[in-house]
Amino acid sequence: MRIFVAFEGVFESFDVSAEDTVQTLKLMIKDYFHVPLCEDKQGRKYLELIYAGAVLKNSWVLADVGVTTCSTLKCIVKEEDKPVLYVYNAATQETIPIMGNIHLVGKKVAYLKTLISQLSGFPVSVFCLRTPRGREMYDCNTLRDYQADVGTTLRLDVWDGWKEFLAGCLLGRKLEAQRYLSEEEPVLNYQKRVALYIAAFYGHVELTEWLLKQGARPDEAVGVHPYREWCHETHHPDVIKCPVHAAAEKGQLLILKTFVNRSVLCLECRNAEGQIPLALAIKNKRKDCVLYLVAKMWSVVSFSKISVPMRIYIRLKRWLLGAQSRILTWKRPSGSRVFRARVGDVVLVDGFTEPRMTSRGKQKAVSPVGLQASELPRILGQTQSRRVGKPWGASRRDPREETLRLPPVEKGPKMPELQRGQARSKKKKADFTNGIENMSFESVPLPPVSTTGYSQAPLYSASRNAALFLSSSLKSFSEHSGKTPRENAIYCLAVASAFKKKGWLQQLAIARILAKRSVSNPTAGRSLTINQNPLGPEL
Repeated sequence: MRIFVAFEGVFESFDVSAEDTVQTLKLMIKDYFHVPLCEDKQGRKYLELIYAGAVLKNSWVLADVGVTTCSTLKCIVKEEDKPVLYVYNAATQETIPIMGNIHLVGKKVAYLKTLISQLSGFPVSVFCLRTPRGREMYDCNTLRDYQADVGTTLRLDVWDGWKEFLAGCLLGRKLEAQRYLSEEEPVLNYQKRVALYIAAFYGHVELTEWLLKQGARPDEAVGVHPYREWCHETHHPDVIKCPVHAAAEKGQLLILKTFVNRSVLCLECRNAEGQIPLALAIKNKRKDCVLYLVAKMWSVVSFSKISVPMRIYIRLKRWLLGAQSRILTWKRPSGSRVFRARVGDVVLVDGFTEPRMTSRGKQKAVSPVGLQASELPRILGQTQSRRVGKPWGASRRDPREETLRLPPVEKGPKMPELQRGQARSKKKKADFTNGIENMSFESVPLPPVSTTGYSQAPLYSASRNAALFLSSSLKSFSEHSGKTPRENAIYCLAVASAFKKKGWLQQLAIARILAKRSVSNPTAGRSLTINQNPLGPEL
């Protein structure tokens, strides 16, 4: 049969067979128009055929999708960019594609961490990156220093014991975030800042209000983990990023209003590049946030006898807060420095101490001091329970605290017989249960076929054989395709509905043909569910 193909404004006729596949037609179009197709690490260039509003897959037969004589198909050349890198998030079990050009692999790890933070919502101080071999990547080095090439999959690891806490923050579950908070006060304060940043990024209002009541400030930098505060010279620039910056970038207007109502200092809070929330909202094209921030920035604060612009009011308030914070340092001798770290605190040194960012769960995390609790041996002649204020060596004991100990059961001649009886009863019960569970259609006995006195015996035998054949066919189809017949029928109907220019009955006919072919050929049915090009990279 002869069909027509529209390609870049030109209509050309092609003689094809009704049993030809879309792949065969694409090869004819490629050879006729001399289309250069390619596929490399950065992307691929391929042909796409459209008929009746639906995109045709390479494994489909032309007659099955309703292509008849004098039908017109549209052909276009499409280019698809592939991600430069992939990052596997161990906390969420998801893979993040990093788009860009090949020059990304020549940039520093700090730049890549900024991109990942904007995609995942994690502050840069919460996670670290590792190579496929498990080597930690530091911010000052480039990706080429770690032999990272196009298409490499890196691993994102978070602090040990933080996996459940971060999962609760991502979903906005206040109770789950509360449950996995740390007992150390410095780490607890850092977790509150991290949770407020994530809540502002995803717009979780309930979690945000609770964190603000707990003392978290929207204009305060997230900072770094207390274990890493000593190495302030090598910190990532984005560690001074605040929750209000995340809300402005993602356009979370409700969160932004809550932050500004909490503290007007959020309007002049600057990030590492010196940008205020208004500049970030303009850069990311958040129109609603821009209108709100402009109205707030150019408003007037009125007092009883004077009114001042918002900018001057913010400067006055910032000066006042700075003066209050310097009052505590007046009594200290000149030249003295205040360190947050104290004697006995944990300090992590890159390359020397045991890594604490391996995405271990709360139960498997190592204790902060690196010690594991050990159980002491029991003291003979003393009970396990003890009251507060009562010495271990007390001679008088409360009779209620004594543990009731029963004498050991003596083995008699009847004990083995009883055990054998119980084992036999359990075995019979298990055999009966397994028999019920493993019983299939083929194992059910049918009545014998009689040839005397019944004219429908051959028909009954044929029906029984057909049922057995249908059962085995459907079973083999499910094993090879991974779908039940019902799921396959629904999928074929969904595929046929893509032919929008066809009538409903025509779509139904296409679905029936696709379902029939997939059942008769299970491997073909599986190919319908795979979003790949089975014909090769160039088509």
